[in-house]
Amino acid sequence: LADEDGHTYTFDHYRLAGRATVRVHTGIGYDTRHDLYQDRRAYVWDNRSDTATLRNDRDRFVDDASWGRHHYRR
Repeated sequence: LADEDGHTYTFDHYRLAGRATVRVHTGIGYDTRHDLYQDRRAYVWDNRSDTATLRNDRDRFVDDASWGRHHYRR
């Protein structure tokens, strides 16, 4: 999972099933089946606009979500 500024988060020991969802939090916390934590002390996502891009373990595009001004990086 990456943002427009190149911050990345790798899903270690987690497999996201097709059509499943998970919330990825920037802060510190305990991972559960529905919530994963990046354990960062600084914010990653820009509140005005950003794009989160999800790629698989072979670096192939899976999905993205944008808000604010839209940029698409595939």
